Amino acid sequence: MTGLRKAIDAGHVPGPRIYAAGPALSQTGGHFDIRGLNEPNYYFLGVPDTKQWMEFAYLADGVPEVQKDAREIFRKGASHIKIMAGGGVATVYDPLDGLQFTPEEIRAIVVECEKVGSYAMAHIYTPEAITIALNAGVRCIDHGMLIDEATMKLLKEKDAFLVPSLAVGLFTPEELSFAWPTPETKAKGARIIAGMENEVVLAKKHGVKIGFGTDFFGPTNAEFANQVLEFKARAKYFTPVEILRQATSTNAAILAMSGPMMNPYLEGPLGVIEEGAYADLLIVDGNPLEDILLLTDPGKNLKLIMKDGEIYKNTLD
Repeated sequence: MTGLRKAIDAGHVPGPRIYAAGPALSQTGGHFDIRGLNEPNYYFLGVPDTKQWMEFAYLADGVPEVQKDAREIFRKGASHIKIMAGGGVATVYDPLDGLQFTPEEIRAIVVECEKVGSYAMAHIYTPEAITIALNAGVRCIDHGMLIDEATMKLLKEKDAFLVPSLAVGLFTPEELSFAWPTPETKAKGARIIAGMENEVVLAKKHGVKIGFGTDFFGPTNAEFANQVLEFKARAKYFTPVEILRQATSTNAAILAMSGPMMNPYLEGPLGVIEEGAYADLLIVDGNPLEDILLLTDPGKNLKLIMKDGEIYKNTLD
């Protein structure tokens, strides 16, 4: 993603502003260790692991390794770092309740972020794992569906951000079997879907800062990888104006934590319409303050797309 961002920013290809986290950081046996059960540990063999050199994820164990990998991620142009700090759904071999990375390892990654004025975010679901990450200095919690009230209070106390990914709740685990193929992954998926409403209720109760994000990847025209479905999912819990703030000014505040050294867009503020801000504008056919679902059909309802004052789409009469 850092390479794509550089190509877009240089004007070689059109595209959005990208704040790339680079390869995710995972422990051996963690959420982004996606080797098959009988696939060897390439570290022991002294040969490259294709998933690492193709920048999908870095596997690191122990403080020196996570420090080195964090530094390498920033060297390649990442704006911040994403840590796999707890079990995941799609990976078969790591339990959802498992704790991944030690507090010392997570703190070492956070320190590397702080040294360049940036921040760490964490994939994480469970209260114990979230507590460890927050106490180590992680600034943004991704997913978090199994959080409890005490941990939500801590998140508020730490003034951290929460980015729930609610669109997966629009489908059943069986419908998501391409990503959750086994009985174990389907059971884990059912747990996080069941926890979504409690997460949102607690976050709203305690006034936590909620960002906008999905857990989708893949072709944008695929039914289960359509990023705009998040607008539909959030409409169950939030008003249109709350959702728009999450997707604009709150997300801009998260990205701004990358700081002056690692933030690639410092010429003006993002997520606001004001003098001196980036001229990034959308014109919608209809009023999303009344009907947020207008944004679930951008091909039809986004009449004008402007980035930095340049118009990329204009179907206005």
